[in-house]
Amino acid sequence: MIVTAKPGVRVPIEGKPRKYITEAETADVPDTAYYRRRLRDGDLIIQAEAKTPAKRKEA
Repeated sequence: MIVTAKPGVRVPIEGKPRKYITEAETADVPDTAYYRRRLRDGDLIIQAEAKTPAKRKEA
């Protein structure tokens, strides 16, 4: 997931508590419970989804 922090918030990077995700630049983060919780709380904003092709079912 490509995310940024909401304006005025610094979100610690999972496993690196002294490094932060800010509103100034995007960060590519894994889809883990920690980042999902931060998204749900409104601290992070999704900028783009991972570039994986969607699977299509053939009829």
